[in-house]
Amino acid sequence: MPGNIRSVSVVSVALLCLVFCSQPTTLDAAPLCTNAEAGCHVLSLANLFDRVIQHSARMHGISNDLHSEFELYFLPSKNQIGRVSRNCHTSNILTPNGKENAQRMAREELTEVILKLLVAWRDPLWHFHQSMTHFHDFIDFSSNKSLKMSDMVHELRKGVQKVVEKMQMLGILSNSVSSLMSPEAFLASGSAEWRLMKDYELLYCFRRDSNKVQNYLKILKCRIVPEDGC
Repeated sequence: MPGNIRSVSVVSVALLCLVFCSQPTTLDAAPLCTNAEAGCHVLSLANLFDRVIQHSARMHGISNDLHSEFELYFLPSKNQIGRVSRNCHTSNILTPNGKENAQRMAREELTEVILKLLVAWRDPLWHFHQSMTHFHDFIDFSSNKSLKMSDMVHELRKGVQKVVEKMQMLGILSNSVSSLMSPEAFLASGSAEWRLMKDYELLYCFRRDSNKVQNYLKILKCRIVPEDGC
């Protein structure tokens, strides 16, 4: 277990730096901040959005790869897959149906949806990684993507929180989202239905939700900073 904790810590720091460091990494690099505080790097809102969108794209790419690798390793015959439940544990989170509906949502509501989806996957992905550690051959085969995916969700949520703080500081977003910044806000009323899902179903659902998060972040960015590559 200590080895696993150390691995998570190392990957976590590396991922956070890849996404949110505005300068080449050094041991004494100043931390990222959303306000002009002493001793830290300040990124524009457009840059913050770009970084979380790039991170979400990498996360969705890993979810695609892991889903395919799981099929190849555990379900070499398509006949073994069987019926995949479409009722994911995040189905209770109301998400906009299609791009046009997402564009019509209030900024606060769309931001809420993004944060809720990310928080909802914190525990399931960690437990999925833990269950996969018993299959050493698969861990090697998949380059330990289950751990990377779990950690990337955590870092993306922290990145989205930075975006929220910046928007609130600029008066673009109301403070009503502040109560949603803590995972406990969702976990208290959250469902543990994911515990009843098969591993393959869980990967299918995460691939779907990670795609939603990526698309919603792009829509939110284009609504708020449309002049920046939209």
